[in-house]
Amino acid sequence: MKKLLYITANPKGLEKSKGLKIGEAFLEAFQAERPDVEINRIDLFAYNFPQMDADLVSARGKLAGYGYTLDQLSDPEREKITKMHALADEFITYDFYVFVSPMWNLNSPAVLKAYIDNLFISGKTFAHTANGPKGLLDNKKAIHIQTRGGQYIGTPMQELESGDRYLKIALRFLGMAVSDTVVAEGFDLSPHRVPELLDQGKRDARAAAKEFAKELIQV
Repeated sequence: MKKLLYITANPKGLEKSKGLKIGEAFLEAFQAERPDVEINRIDLFAYNFPQMDADLVSARGKLAGYGYTLDQLSDPEREKITKMHALADEFITYDFYVFVSPMWNLNSPAVLKAYIDNLFISGKTFAHTANGPKGLLDNKKAIHIQTRGGQYIGTPMQELESGDRYLKIALRFLGMAVSDTVVAEGFDLSPHRVPELLDQGKRDARAAAKEFAKELIQV
């Protein structure tokens, strides 16, 4: 059975979050197209995963470049690197990935970057080759749903957005086919238009979900 991982990075919850409402519209449309796909969820604000602290950075360096074995690591290093690999192992069992996040201060919530850090494991999600790094997740599809308070598309502010840009770069580095982002923006600039903007975001999400549900064709 194919599987979809739905990853959210918004602490507000469904009742208050516009982005999560749009994400649910995406999931409903996707499920209508692909009832055969199992869907699992991760709320990054309630998910316990390793952070890139001194122990984890040290463990990665020792194993990758200094010839250490797992048994030679300190207990905290071994515990954290083991959890990192377990997270990545679970992640790569999926076929579809949906990321839902707001834009905060030109970027995504820091918890999303912290989660992505766990996925960069040489030999597991990418490989070093004579021609440079090569992503190993080339049979996967991903999409980002992002909400923004300001107006960025078609304005000078567009170049300042870095959250969606980083996520797409990271996922493509890992080899994924990344669909066009579903963006709903301008909520803070036009409070009186929030219902209209939210409805448009849901329509865009449903349309994107129908396309996203198609099988990835390898060439």
